[in-house]
Amino acid sequence: MRRLNTSLSTPLRLSLIAAATLALGACATATPYQAAGTGSAGGGYSEVRLEQNRYRVVFAGNSLTSRDMVEMSLLYRAAELTTQNGYDWFTTVGRATDRDTRYVGTPDPFFSSRYGPYWSPYWRFHRRNAWSRWDPFWGPSFDVREVNRYEASTEIVMGRGPVPRQDPNAFDAREVISNIGPRLARPAG
Repeated sequence: MRRLNTSLSTPLRLSLIAAATLALGACATATPYQAAGTGSAGGGYSEVRLEQNRYRVVFAGNSLTSRDMVEMSLLYRAAELTTQNGYDWFTTVGRATDRDTRYVGTPDPFFSSRYGPYWSPYWRFHRRNAWSRWDPFWGPSFDVREVNRYEASTEIVMGRGPVPRQDPNAFDAREVISNIGPRLARPAG
C-alpha cells in the first residue's frame, strides 16, 4: 500500500505563512477616535480634571496612526470637553507630542531555518577543518523597519465668552469640532 505525503513543502509553507500575515496586516487599522482601552486598535484619549476649568488631555495612537491624526484627535477631545462642561473656548498650555521609535527586524524567509536548526546554506569549511557558520558575504539577511507610535498631551484651560484673540493657543471649541470632526476615523460598530 502506498501512502500519500500530506506534509507541505517548505516553500509552499512559507508562502502560506506570508499570505496569512498579509491578510492579518490588512485588518490592522490606525487608532480611531475613542476612549483609551475601549477598542482593539489600541490607544485613544484620556483626561484628568485638575481644576474646575482645567484638564490634562492625552491621545495615544498605535503604530499605524500618523502624528497629524494624533494631534488632531487631541485637539478634538479638548474641544469636546470644553463644550461638555459648558464653556466656549479653551487654551492649550504646554502641548507636546512624544514619539516612541522601535526597529523591527524580520529575517529573510528564504534563509532562516529553511534547512533546520543545524544546517544553513551559509555554512563554510574553515581552514582548521572545522565548520564555521560566520560568513559576512552570505549570512542571514534581515529587513529592518522603523515603527513609530505617537502620544500627544496638553493641559487646557477653558473659558466662556469670546475667544481671547491675543492668545495664539486659544481655540473656539465649536469651530474645532466642526472643522476636525469630519476628518477623524470612528470605531467600527
